[in-house]
Amino acid sequence: MLRIFTPNDEMALTRIDVASGRLPEGTVWIDMLHPTREEELFIEGVTGIQVPTPEEMLEIETSSRLYAENGALYMTATLATGVMKDAPESHSVGFVLTPVHLITVRYAEIVAFERFASHAERNAALCDAPGMALVNLLDAVVDRLADGIEHVAGEVDAISKQAFRRARRRGEGRVSNLALQSLITRLGAAQDALSKSRESAVTLARAVGWLNFSAPRDMALGPHLKSLQRDLTSLTDHASYMGANITFLLDATLGLISIEQNAVLKIFSVSAIVFMPPTLVAGIYGMNFDSLPELHWALGYPWALTLMVASAVLPYLFFRWRGWL
Repeated sequence: MLRIFTPNDEMALTRIDVASGRLPEGTVWIDMLHPTREEELFIEGVTGIQVPTPEEMLEIETSSRLYAENGALYMTATLATGVMKDAPESHSVGFVLTPVHLITVRYAEIVAFERFASHAERNAALCDAPGMALVNLLDAVVDRLADGIEHVAGEVDAISKQAFRRARRRGEGRVSNLALQSLITRLGAAQDALSKSRESAVTLARAVGWLNFSAPRDMALGPHLKSLQRDLTSLTDHASYMGANITFLLDATLGLISIEQNAVLKIFSVSAIVFMPPTLVAGIYGMNFDSLPELHWALGYPWALTLMVASAVLPYLFFRWRGWL
């Protein structure tokens, strides 16, 4: 699908038909979403630039993602999508800046693009020139990226509170192993979203830095690009901090699971030790010998019961006195 933005009285982002063989007069932004080969050939014919293919946008080396060719600047950035919906994905998006057009090539629905298009329809100044359209579009992408990282930060904070919660009122139990295992799953999802967001911030920072160096000075993009660089640097630093926090929470949660499991094993161990002496007493008095001194004693049965209770209570009291329970 091809959509174009032409700053005019209507200020609308509209679809175009390749059968027309030309672009509307004054077209600034060309948005290519899931373009067909026919649409690629049409754009290449009317603009004179080579549209990057999905395979080319998946290249990871910098020379394949940031380069200039035939007077056009080519940039590829990896953008994170679905972070706010807890279904994060990474998609490569191509940006081609020419003196007269901004061309974006993408194979996924990206909320930041739709938001920018909506804002541009209300304020044509956002898209009155290709360079300004690019920096304003990148600004919308960075804003959405920041929202995603804030969403992950909120999720991590909620996980932290649940992981370290302990009973403060009577009847409120400890966090169960099942709940802690659920927290580990949520931590894994948060780490996945954060890693994709950080990757997006890093690739955008590289693209903005390269654009600041390569863009023609007459476009006057310097102040806008420097502001974007500062924002991306702060987002990258915050994402790195969040990554370390997630690692700590993962280790702490695993430690809590180990503590809970050890507590259960301790209960079984103490129970075995407490019931072992009464079993020994019962075994002794259950022997089938004729000459058992207490066999015909009237108080023999109460004596055996008392001895069994005492042999169970005394080890328990000893453990409590030593602080083992």
